[in-house]
Amino acid sequence: MNTLIRNFIWLTVALLGAAAVGGIALNRGENINTLWFVTAAVCVYALAYRFYAAWIAAKVLVVDETRATPAERFNNGHDFIPTNKWVVFGHHFAAIAGPGPLIGPTLAAQFGYLPGTLWILFGAVLGGAVQDMTTLFFSMRRDGRSLGQMARDELGAIGGMAALVGTLIIMVILIAVLGLVVVNAMKHSPWATFTVAMTIPVAILVGLYMRDIRPGRVLEGSMLGVGLLLFAVVGGGWVDHNATLSQWFDHEGLTLAWFVIGYGFIAAVLPVWLLLAPRDYLSTFMKLGTIFLLAIAIVVLSPSVKMPAMTQFVDGTGPIFGGALFPFVFITIACGAVSGFHSLIASGTTPKLLANERDIRMIGYGGMLLESFVAIMAMIAATVLDPGVFFAINSPAGVVGKEAVDAVAKISSWGFPVTVEQMSALAQAMGEKTLFARTGGAPSLAVGMASIFGSAFGQGLLAMWYHFAIMFEAVFILTTLDAGTRVGRFMLQDFLGNFSPKLGQTSWYPSVLLSSGVIVAAWGYFLYIGVIDPNGGVNILWPLFGISNQMLAAIALSVGTGILIKSGKLKYAWVTGLPLAWLAIVTTTAAYEKIFSADVRVGFLSAANDMAAKLAAGALPPEKAAVAPQLIFNQQLDAVLTVFFVVVLWVVIGDMLSVAWRHLNGLAVPPLSESPHEPSRLVEDWVRD
Repeated sequence: MNTLIRNFIWLTVALLGAAAVGGIALNRGENINTLWFVTAAVCVYALAYRFYAAWIAAKVLVVDETRATPAERFNNGHDFIPTNKWVVFGHHFAAIAGPGPLIGPTLAAQFGYLPGTLWILFGAVLGGAVQDMTTLFFSMRRDGRSLGQMARDELGAIGGMAALVGTLIIMVILIAVLGLVVVNAMKHSPWATFTVAMTIPVAILVGLYMRDIRPGRVLEGSMLGVGLLLFAVVGGGWVDHNATLSQWFDHEGLTLAWFVIGYGFIAAVLPVWLLLAPRDYLSTFMKLGTIFLLAIAIVVLSPSVKMPAMTQFVDGTGPIFGGALFPFVFITIACGAVSGFHSLIASGTTPKLLANERDIRMIGYGGMLLESFVAIMAMIAATVLDPGVFFAINSPAGVVGKEAVDAVAKISSWGFPVTVEQMSALAQAMGEKTLFARTGGAPSLAVGMASIFGSAFGQGLLAMWYHFAIMFEAVFILTTLDAGTRVGRFMLQDFLGNFSPKLGQTSWYPSVLLSSGVIVAAWGYFLYIGVIDPNGGVNILWPLFGISNQMLAAIALSVGTGILIKSGKLKYAWVTGLPLAWLAIVTTTAAYEKIFSADVRVGFLSAANDMAAKLAAGALPPEKAAVAPQLIFNQQLDAVLTVFFVVVLWVVIGDMLSVAWRHLNGLAVPPLSESPHEPSRLVEDWVRD
């Protein structure tokens, strides 16, 4: 009887999910209720986690809860530490859930709500979550090694070295974009800057509290930290309205960029328990609390989506970024569906903390589903805005004009009416001077979230809700930035360890300082590029971010596919092989267009040549002419990097196919580098927890 009831429940979930997805996909010409989006997401994720993820864990990976993990075997109190699974989940989710699931769907809404929503739902369950789960498993079985090192060990020297160097450079690009988004969100906003800055000492206090002041008191530390974070949001309002204090936190983008760079270095060298783990853990409370509160507000209000299912910009003429629906929707929405960055966390900090293999499904697959749900919430928040307001906030001044009158005229001519008075009133309600040309996606997302929260819980607090949303987004981003910098340090140490074993020791402090400094300097340069760009940096860095991120996912899936085949599991290789094939097609097509397209809004080289011609003819305004040589070089550098990433991707895929062919034909291949089985002594302890 119990089995019959369970089957009936899951059948109901499947039918409800199918109806919701069908309603979203087939709706045309009428406003669609956002409840359809929430229902579709919950049903799809529940089915995928209960059946697909459980099958992968049991049959494909064969997880073993009696096996000692790297955290137990190498426990050194610095990087390898057996940690409660909920704290690890908090760290992992906070580290992977950066700006991608928030900003990507917001930017992709220029195509309409339908393409992005379908990609978020099905890309996550079939690709992103599979990548995260399998990479975490394979890294744990290999002493917590990084993705690049696993590629070198499993695929051989050529593909492995290409993957090591490629993933390291890709990581640099990814972190730079994270920094750019948070800088754009805090620029000339004392409220946001104060609130974000306060999260750092709060995290350190909680780390000390749970380790030294009240060891093991996780609940107490959590309540203390969450309370202080909420106080920081309120305190930001006080600072913003104080003429003296507000000047301390009112900065240009370049000044904030230097602060972010300094923070990244400090976060990478401090012990993981002092800043990284408690910050990520607290951020998870803030992130999940906000997302679930947003979901409740959506259920209560049931707002309608105002953005069309498909806009006229699917042809590539969109104002926010250039490029047609295929392939650019798949690289614009990265982290909400498939994100290569996750593979670096899953083979970086997380496998060094996880105390039992049985939690791989919850943390690897479940963490990605939760991030995908964040992306659905972001899509809703962006598309419930009036389309004219959405485009006024996100369109760069270089596209719609610097003056408000010119911007609203341009946007209204697209069929999305908006007025100067409407935007001025909205900015005043949100506690900002202006909302025009606030590129990067974060401000428009915050406006959408504040509008929903205000309608549900009080319109009089719109400014508070807006800056709470900004803090929420910045916390998302900074937790990924600090974890990403540390993972980049691990990757560089793995690479240097091939030449000097001492430099390869992750906890040797001279190596820690050297590798952290190199990584931070590298992504700091690209952050500087984005900050000085008159168009807000999104057009230069976000497409490169999307392409490199998806290529990194393809590299991770290549490594996973190769390991499965070498392990005698050819019949299961499609689990990672199918999403690998799709990503290879999408990223290669996008890279080709970004390199060779004659459209100056799409092609890196055509944009560089166009700007060089205008500079030579004296056709650029003085402020743009001053930075034009740097922007031209940056576009050319982006083109070179894109070519490099494509070469790396296909070298790794080629090496994987070669290793698979040789293995299947009984020829010599690099041996599996999986560590020998050791029984765990922590099993009983963690079962009791």
